[in-house]
Amino acid sequence: MMDLNLSPAPAADADLIKDTTEATFMADVVEASQTVPIIVDFWAPWCGPCKTLGPMLEDAVRAAKGAVKMVKINVDEAQQIAGQLQIQSIPTVYAFFKGQPVDGFAGAQPQSEVKAFVDRVTKAGGGQAPGEQLSEAVAAAEDMLSEGAAQDAAATFAAILGEDPNHAGAYGGLVRAYIALDQLDQAEAHLNGAPIEISKSPELEAAHAQLLLARQAADAGPVAELQAEVDANPGNLQARFDLALALQAHGETQAAVDHLLTLFGKDREWNDGAAKTQLFTIFEALKANDPIALNGRRKLSSMIFA
Repeated sequence: MMDLNLSPAPAADADLIKDTTEATFMADVVEASQTVPIIVDFWAPWCGPCKTLGPMLEDAVRAAKGAVKMVKINVDEAQQIAGQLQIQSIPTVYAFFKGQPVDGFAGAQPQSEVKAFVDRVTKAGGGQAPGEQLSEAVAAAEDMLSEGAAQDAAATFAAILGEDPNHAGAYGGLVRAYIALDQLDQAEAHLNGAPIEISKSPELEAAHAQLLLARQAADAGPVAELQAEVDANPGNLQARFDLALALQAHGETQAAVDHLLTLFGKDREWNDGAAKTQLFTIFEALKANDPIALNGRRKLSSMIFA
């Protein structure tokens, strides 16, 4: 398995996050920012939003693993600095690099915006944002999966989720790795345990569709016998449907889609619209830009609205 080094030993909090005063501001912020971006949190003990924003900033700074650092300053005890920087309300956050402010914001922010801010500051300092590191790791795991190294892919996806439990790409990838390993119950359990925030994401919808197809494949009939029955009795819609399932189970997705489209054309309401439902399952399991999915969706739409 590729060593992605996703979790290096973090720097101690005392080095990453510290309090400063007017007396130490120059050393802790201006001088320190010559080598690494410094995020300065201007706060006060009586500020309610500060109590929410501060911990979110600290978490995002820790996630950057030393690419940025954070300094907190109580404006009640540093009014001269606050005046010089024209701090008009709190919380206010500035990022310094090479001794100069390079980014900032005022007021409470959602966690997503705080993470995006820290990512921008990290990039400004020449570092790599945590989100980019994880994206590269996901791409590496996808390559492993496509090359047949499902066990290594599963371990890599799991490591990514250790860094970001809500990473939809890694979560869906781990489900697909379990499917490739024929661990369908494990895949289903993992899918059912997905965080609510990502449970409806395209990545998990695709993984769910692939799991349905894998379950169907376990019960698929013999292709040759079903093909013979369809050739002899083209109107046997159940046999055609079963043939499509068998073809899909053998990786012949285009042929499966063709038979399902034929079935839909003969009787779109057959078995409560089973042909259309199965087509949508196949399309969702494929990548959005897959030619089979693109062409199949177009043909199905033209038949529906004909």
